[in-house]
Amino acid sequence: MSIFGTILGKIFGSAPADAAPAAAPAADAPAAAPALDAPASVPADVASKVDIAAVLDEMNEKNPETLDWRVSIVDLMKVLGLDSSLQARRELAAELKYDGDTHDTAKMNMWLHAKVIALVAANGGKVPADILKK
Repeated sequence: MSIFGTILGKIFGSAPADAAPAAAPAADAPAAAPALDAPASVPADVASKVDIAAVLDEMNEKNPETLDWRVSIVDLMKVLGLDSSLQARRELAAELKYDGDTHDTAKMNMWLHAKVIALVAANGGKVPADILKK
């Protein structure tokens, strides 16, 4: 399963192994509506019932570290129990078709966070507007 597919699985409870994040809209596109030609990665009846902030906040409360998943891709991955190493983030960037310099980790990390949040929203998750803007 892809890293993004694993992210969806952790948030929604399940995701098919063929999750296709590349077909979803770009991070700067309105995230509330998925692309018409994009296959849903999570069944709509499941995703429409998942409040992403509530799920991640609950996971965060159980974590011994102080994490800010709302702004940090590293913290988001840690909350989900995923490898947040630079190598893992570079793999996620490649999977999501990041075309910037992966050595500029600050820029890559900001892009990754925005992209992941937008794709979760595009797959039907309820994401608060204040998080989508970040």
